Amino acid sequence: MSGCAWSVLMTDGRRINWIESPQPKTPISLAIFLHEVGHHAIGFNRYKTRCEEEYHVWVWAINQMRQIGVEPDSRVARRFQLSMQYAVGKALRRGLKRLPEPLMQFVPRAA
Repeated sequence: MSGCAWSVLMTDGRRINWIESPQPKTPISLAIFLHEVGHHAIGFNRYKTRCEEEYHVWVWAINQMRQIGVEPDSRVARRFQLSMQYAVGKALRRGLKRLPEPLMQFVPRAA
């Protein structure tokens, strides 16, 4: 299960926001759906790094789940953890020099 969020700027100045995600039927599909909505709710390029944006979007999605009465389960927690480890690892491989403090917990550990 995965998703994608993007925005299209039309020639007349209108912006159309799109998401692609699973239909929310389970806690994990709801989390992915809300995560993609969160990219639009928070806004693209609001944070300096992509991994920081991913972190805040995940936190937003999990908070939204709780607000509507759906407690994130272990699959949601694992997806959040793995997604963030991937995003932080990718940023570090691409040369990120300064990682924001909340993201330090996701730094891949040496084998």
